[in-house]
Amino acid sequence: MLKEGDAAPEFATRDAEGQDVKLSDFRGQKVVLYFYPKDDTPGCTKEACSFRDASSDYEEKGIKVLGVSLDDGASHQAFASKYSLPFTLLSDTDHSVSDAYGVYGEQRWGDKTYMGVARKTFLIDEEGRIKKVFDKVNVEQHADEVMQAFQ
Repeated sequence: MLKEGDAAPEFATRDAEGQDVKLSDFRGQKVVLYFYPKDDTPGCTKEACSFRDASSDYEEKGIKVLGVSLDDGASHQAFASKYSLPFTLLSDTDHSVSDAYGVYGEQRWGDKTYMGVARKTFLIDEEGRIKKVFDKVNVEQHADEVMQAFQ
């Protein structure tokens, strides 16, 4: 279980356009790495739109937002286009990034269980260390909570 002060696990995956992305690409920047269950679902859309609506504040402070789900690049492209999302969405189709951050596993929705990604956010500082972990996420106010944690 990752905690504040731990080194953020390095990863390599692809963004919505198929470009390779590594966490180390953002060394020297503050990073919001948020994991979400699925593109274009109600809660995930509210969370993404909260980051979209605050994107100018994040850019002004030099904070990079990266959203991660198990969806592929085509799904991410459609999601980003539909909601005008200005930040990077990362595909984790083999759940290797989710595994490294401890967010992949058995999930519950109502009375059903399935293997998937838990909604969780990691704030990573300029040196690649975890500054804060959000285990509980209010999808509508999450961008504001995250920004306050970086202050």
